[in-house]
Amino acid sequence: MTTDIVEMQSPSRRTFLKGAGTAAALALTIGFEWGGSSRRAVAAETTGGTFAPNAFLRVGADDSVTVIAKHVEMGQGAYTGIATIVAEELDADWAHVRVESAPADAKRYANLAFGTMQGTGGSSAMANSWTQLREAGAKARVMLVAAAAKQWQVPASELRTERGSVYHDASGKRATYGSLASAAATLPVPEKAALKDPRNFRLIGTQAPRIDVPPKTDGTAQFTIDVTFPGMLVALMQRPPLFGATVRSFDASAAKSVPGVVDVVQVPRGVAVVAKSFWAAKQGRDALKVEWDDSHTEKRSSADIMADYRRIAEKPGLPARVEGDASKAIEGAARKLSASYEFPYLAHAPMEPLDAVVKLTANSCEIWAGDQFQTVDQANAAHAAGLQPQQVSIHTLYAGGSFGRRANPGSDYIVEAVSIAKALGANGTPVKLQWTREDDIHGGLYRPMYFHKLEAGLTRDGKLVGWRHVIVGQSIVADTPFAAMVKNGIDSTSVEGAANIAYAIPNVSVELSTTRTGVPVLWWRVVGSSHTAFAVEAFIDEAAHAAGQDPFRFRRNLLAHQPRMQAVLDLAAERAGWSSAPLPPGKGRGIAVAEAFHTFVAQVAEVSVDKDGKVKVDRVVCAVDCGTAINPDVIAAQIEGGIGFGLGAMLYGAITLKDGRIVQNNFDGYQVLRIDAMPKVEVHIVPSTEAPTGIGEPGVAPIGPAVANAIFAATGKRVYALPFATQSQA
Repeated sequence: MTTDIVEMQSPSRRTFLKGAGTAAALALTIGFEWGGSSRRAVAAETTGGTFAPNAFLRVGADDSVTVIAKHVEMGQGAYTGIATIVAEELDADWAHVRVESAPADAKRYANLAFGTMQGTGGSSAMANSWTQLREAGAKARVMLVAAAAKQWQVPASELRTERGSVYHDASGKRATYGSLASAAATLPVPEKAALKDPRNFRLIGTQAPRIDVPPKTDGTAQFTIDVTFPGMLVALMQRPPLFGATVRSFDASAAKSVPGVVDVVQVPRGVAVVAKSFWAAKQGRDALKVEWDDSHTEKRSSADIMADYRRIAEKPGLPARVEGDASKAIEGAARKLSASYEFPYLAHAPMEPLDAVVKLTANSCEIWAGDQFQTVDQANAAHAAGLQPQQVSIHTLYAGGSFGRRANPGSDYIVEAVSIAKALGANGTPVKLQWTREDDIHGGLYRPMYFHKLEAGLTRDGKLVGWRHVIVGQSIVADTPFAAMVKNGIDSTSVEGAANIAYAIPNVSVELSTTRTGVPVLWWRVVGSSHTAFAVEAFIDEAAHAAGQDPFRFRRNLLAHQPRMQAVLDLAAERAGWSSAPLPPGKGRGIAVAEAFHTFVAQVAEVSVDKDGKVKVDRVVCAVDCGTAINPDVIAAQIEGGIGFGLGAMLYGAITLKDGRIVQNNFDGYQVLRIDAMPKVEVHIVPSTEAPTGIGEPGVAPIGPAVANAIFAATGKRVYALPFATQSQA
C-alpha cells in the first residue's frame, strides 16, 4: 500500500504512540457555549470534575491533554482525527494527548450535521467537528497564554505556544500547560479566538500516530465483548427464523436443565436464554424449543422479489430528478443503449457482532456498548425500561466495526439487552447480550436489494444527449424517526449518487419506485452510492464505448463544470498509467469516479481474468479530495479499508432468501474479502484548504464499477448482476 498527498511520499505508517501518563490531580476543564456567550472556565479538583456545556478538552497539572470525543471509535480513526483538530489549535504536545468518550448528552455533544442528536454516521465526524473543535482548542490556548502573561507580567502578544508550553522568548521563560492549568481556570472564556493559518499547522496534514493503536495492541482497549462485572450474566436470544414471526409458545425445560443456565425469558423480539457464561447460554439456546406464529411473515425467495422489482421497473416511478425531456432525447438519438443491474441484500458483518451490557434498576439504566447512536439508543432504552431518557446513561466503548449496523432507528440490540434485564426483574444484575456470527447474518437490517434500469441516447458524433435511470427498492428511512428524509415520496438515500449525477447531460430523468417487503433494511457503508455509483459508472462506461471514445476522456469531457471531480479523475488516471501501453491479454483496466458525502474519489482498477473466468483484482489506484487532510495515514487507511470492504461485497457478498429464510449462516456462506485477495492499493490525496469532508465511506463507491469496467476491458463482457463470483456475465 502506498499513500501520498500528490507529490509527497508518506513516512512509514502505523507507528506507536507513547503513553501520556496518569491523569492529573488538578485539571482545567474548558467548556464553551456553541454560539459564544462569555463564561468562566470551570476548575475541576479532579479529572472527574464537572464539565461546562460543550466541554471538549481538559488540561491536567501533569501536562496531559484529554480530548472528549463525541463520536464513537469503530476503527475509522475518529479519535485520532478529533484529537488532532483540538491539539493543533491548542498547540498541544501529541505525546501527552489522550481521548475519552463523551457521555450521552445531546445538549453538549450533538453531531452538528444531525441537529440536536448525538451520533456518528454519514462520514460526518470530522466535517461537523471541524470548526467547533478548532475553536475549542484555540480558546483554551488563549486562556493559557493569558495565564502566563498575568503570571510573568508581560503582554500576551509577546508570548508564543509550542508543544504544550508557553514561551516568552525575550526573557527565556517557559511554562508548561499543566503548570498554568489552575490559573487559567479562573479566567473568562473568550468570545472569539483567532484560528491558525493552515500554513502554520504542525499536526494537521501529518501522520500523527493513531490514538487507538497502543490500547488495541496491548490489550487494554475495552470493547463490549471485554466488559465483565462480578455476578454478570450472559444472554443469547432465539429470534424468529422468518421476518415478522412472533412467539406462539416455548418449552424451556431442556434449556433450563443445562448447567449454568439461570433463566429463560420471553421479550418482544423472541426468547432469551440467560446463563452464567456464553457457552452455557449457547447450549441452553440450542436446547430451547420455540413454536413460532408465521402468519404475517415474508415468505418469498430472493428471485421472487427481484422478479417483482423487474415488473415494477416497467411502470413509471416518482420523479427524483427531471431536466429536459430524457424520453424524447433518447427516442430521437442516433444510437440508443439500455442496461439493467441487480443488487442483492447485503449484511454489514462487522468483526465484533452486536453486543451490549446493561445494568438496570427501578430508577436507572446503565449501558456499556460500542454505541453509534447515543441519543436514539438512550430514548429507545428508556422506553423499553419504562424510564425517562435522562435516567439512561451510556458508556461508549470501542466498537469492532459497524458500517452502519450499530446506528439503527430501533436500537435493536440495545433494546433487546434492556428488555432482558427488565424481564429478569430490573434488580441491578449486569447482563451482557451477545450476538453470534449466525445471529448477525440472520438478524436483518441489511443493505436493501435494488434493481436499476437505465437508458441513454447518443448523437452520431458520440455526445450523450439523454439519460433515463429507474431505481426500484426499499426505503431505509420510511416508517422510522428519520422519515423526514422522504420528500414527495422520494427517499433521498435510495437515489443519492443517481439523482445528483454530475455528468453534463442535457436531458436527465431519474425515477424511484419504493417497494415494501418483510425484510428489515438499514443504511450500509456509503448508503445509496453502494448501488447507484455502480449503475451510473458501469453504464457511463458502456456509453463511452458505444460512442467510440476512451472511457477516461469521455467522463472528463462531461465533467468540465466539476473541477474537483475532474481533478481526482485526472490524478487517478495519471498515476495508474491510463494512457500507457495496453495490458496483456487476460488483463484489463477500468475507471470510475464518484462523489459521496461531499468527497470526490476516482479509482482505476487492474484485473486479471483466467480461462475459467475467475477474477483477480491486482491493483487499485485511488485519488481522493476530502478537503483538508487532517491525517493522511487515516485517510489512506479508510480508502484501503473501503476498497477491501467494497470488493468483498462486489465479488462475493449476497444475503439470499429461500421461502423467506436466510440461506447464509456464517463467513463460509457470506464471504468477505480475504487477505490473499486484497490488491495493491495506491492512495493519492489532493491537497486542499477546503473544510474536511467525509472519508469513512466514499472509498467504497467507485471500486465495484471500476472492477466491472476492468473486467469488460479484459474479456469484452459486462457485469449486470452482483456479486461477480456467483452471477452470470453477459
